[in-house]
Amino acid sequence: MNRALLVGVSEYDLTKPPHGVPGDLPAVKHNLNRLRDALLRGRVFGAHEIAVARSPSLDDFDHALRRTAGEAEGLLLLYFTGHGAIPSAGDELFLQMRNASVVAGGHAVFPGAEMFTTALTVLAAGPAERIVVVLDCCFAGNAAWIWETFRDKRRVLLMMSVQANHRTDAGDGAVPTPFTGELVQLLEEDEELTFQELADRLRDRMAAAGHKTVRGEPWEPQSRTEPGEDVVLSARSAPPLRWAMGGAVPWPSGAHEDPEQQPGGHGEEKKKRADLLRTAAAALLAPFRAGATAVTRACRRLGSVVRPAPLALAVVLALAAVGLGSYGIVTLTGGPASCGPPLELRVLTDPDLEPTVSAAAEAYLMSDENTTGDGCRRSGITVYSAGSADAVTALAGQSDAWQEPRDEDTNPQRDVGPQPDVWIPATPAEAARVAAAQDTDAVARLDPDEEPLVYSPVVLAVPKNLAAGNQDDLAGPSLTRMITALRERDTEAEVRRPDPEFTAAALLATIGLHGTGADPVGAEQRVAQPGPPAPTATDLLCTLPDDDAVDNRTAALVPEFLLRSGVGCDLATRTPRVAHYPGDVPGLEPTFVRVRWQDADRDEAARDAAAENFRAWLTGADGQAAFARDGFRSASGAHPLLDADRPVPAGMLSAPAPLEETAGRDEMETALTDYRAAHGPGRVLFLLDSSGSMASLWEGPSGGPGLLEQSLGGLGGEDEYGVWAVSGASGDERPYEAVLPFGRHTRKDAERAVDAARVRDAEADPHAALLAALDDLAARGPDERPRLVVHITDGEDDDRLTGANLDDVLTRAGAAGVPVTMVSLEAGGCDPDRPATRISTASGGRCLDAGENLGAALTDEVARAGTGED
Repeated sequence: MNRALLVGVSEYDLTKPPHGVPGDLPAVKHNLNRLRDALLRGRVFGAHEIAVARSPSLDDFDHALRRTAGEAEGLLLLYFTGHGAIPSAGDELFLQMRNASVVAGGHAVFPGAEMFTTALTVLAAGPAERIVVVLDCCFAGNAAWIWETFRDKRRVLLMMSVQANHRTDAGDGAVPTPFTGELVQLLEEDEELTFQELADRLRDRMAAAGHKTVRGEPWEPQSRTEPGEDVVLSARSAPPLRWAMGGAVPWPSGAHEDPEQQPGGHGEEKKKRADLLRTAAAALLAPFRAGATAVTRACRRLGSVVRPAPLALAVVLALAAVGLGSYGIVTLTGGPASCGPPLELRVLTDPDLEPTVSAAAEAYLMSDENTTGDGCRRSGITVYSAGSADAVTALAGQSDAWQEPRDEDTNPQRDVGPQPDVWIPATPAEAARVAAAQDTDAVARLDPDEEPLVYSPVVLAVPKNLAAGNQDDLAGPSLTRMITALRERDTEAEVRRPDPEFTAAALLATIGLHGTGADPVGAEQRVAQPGPPAPTATDLLCTLPDDDAVDNRTAALVPEFLLRSGVGCDLATRTPRVAHYPGDVPGLEPTFVRVRWQDADRDEAARDAAAENFRAWLTGADGQAAFARDGFRSASGAHPLLDADRPVPAGMLSAPAPLEETAGRDEMETALTDYRAAHGPGRVLFLLDSSGSMASLWEGPSGGPGLLEQSLGGLGGEDEYGVWAVSGASGDERPYEAVLPFGRHTRKDAERAVDAARVRDAEADPHAALLAALDDLAARGPDERPRLVVHITDGEDDDRLTGANLDDVLTRAGAAGVPVTMVSLEAGGCDPDRPATRISTASGGRCLDAGENLGAALTDEVARAGTGED
């Protein structure tokens, strides 16, 4: 069943200074009433499935949240409206309940308030298929960072009323708040409305209405979802529905409202009942034919379970089968009634391979090879993926904890997934890495096939307008030569690679990127980008079209098969790409690995037989055809395309030569070690403008110290960093004061030191401070650790960054090998002709100004040099 919890705090116990919240919120009462009515009319939630909590205390809220999260099996919606608050670092959002108060500077800054992290954890602990969170409060956008770092965010869809670090006006109290008012109007329109559609249209409506935040800036609602995830929130335009797992089934016209009272019927009524069953069967079989992943997507999009229809036996059977994690449905309208649930195989694979392996598994499940003579399924299959580095680590050294978790720190069941029966890594070298690292007490034994299933090279997918014109340059040269040639064709060209910790394809690309040189930091600069890398190749190809300019100038290191199979993200006009085949980048060679667990011998023979049947099917004609459809190549010989009868897709070569062979175990280990070394622990030196002009930009999370404190989340215990306050009077010996000495610090100690910094009645000398900072960090080398200078300023003293002074800084920045991130607290501070832009460009760094979310952007930049918090 679905569940919605609508929480509105309109009245507060304490509203007077010094510890009170800003005041009561009478508009919130209208929010709750209007939204509850809109959801009821939207037909996704029944009356008994919506709970309303009016001005609850923190204890009452916690109780209601846990109860609702525990009851929801399909869609779980949490709506909160009331006061929101953030600490000075801006790294947490507090939802203030009726008994909330404010104790500035105390350990518990907001007693009587719930941390959003806690609320999100409680929601995710429940069984709900999909979780939608809607926040209408000040600082709602600060929840975005929390969502982005949340482990189980894939099933959480987050909608925030306003951008980070902004307060909003609740209105005059006679009508709902502006955000919820627009939200309700959209939900009351007579049409189906999904989360993504609602989020997009809310942004448009708020902009069209000209709403402003308290700061006077455009009021911009935000949302966060994983690519491809969506769910229906209103189905007002649909005919009356009875919902079941996998789809919504319309009852025949004139049918009784209560399915239990539906008569047996003859003639026309009997025909209607038969039509109903056929409709249900067709609706449910369609996603099965499209692939196992489509089943989950269909269920989630439709809001999952609401009211199973007892009459529709087909729907009930499908519900039972999906609930058991099995796709072994013989037929929805007939077939043997004696089929028991088939044995379920758990198949772990690389994230880049999951869509293809899922589609192959679905084809196998419906095949004759997986069907007995009685028409029953021999086995079911659950396909899931996990980060490649995590999978290797868990199988190599954590198999005992995987079988029996002992603590929260090491729990592969939580972090990777269930114990696999079969592992399909992207290359046999990963199985070799596990075998080499396993201790004698390992409880998981690997039995890998000698030959891989298929092959796909890792390519540099270059925008067509930037592709090499000479055929010889498309295959054979090293990756570094290809990147150099690309940038010779366009000096603005970029190269991006997914996360080598998460997918093997990205780690294979890293082997070529690092080459045989001894400078991983320099190699990593070739693929440097704002923010963290995309987790998978699909995510990378999905996000590039978000910005046409970036898409048009950016090459992507991805598996070749994605250029044929495509990616399952939102429809977009994508830049056509041409595959370049580096001669020193090993390709993907997915390999079937049987995983056997100690003391798991109760059904060992049956499980071995099921795994072997699946393996035989994958290596046979039908299995190879499944891989061929997604653009894979033969694992043997010169690696021809498996589907040789189809035309070669535009941008791919039929027979590129030479293709790099198998990656070695040691190659992958070395590449991963070097990648980690190049990304931390790092050294960061912060320059915080503390001149008199910064007085109005000093306080709060969007002030200079607040932004600096937020970015500390990108640093970990092994990183070294320091903070200089940049200001001084004429004749001062140094243009700065060391607020935090350079070294390792806990975040609490660092924040305490920054909080103690004060604005001085003096000007700043950014020219002298930047030269001193670059010299300081350059002298702390020459090892391979990442280094970064961060300069936070209002730009008031840029007159000292002109002429010869600017030339000095540009020359030093270009020679020091230390990137400089220039953070301007004024709009337009990163315009092309400004000193901040020129300095960051010369150093290989990035310029950030008030035109973007500075807290998140600066944290991303610092995280590129640091290791992040544990």
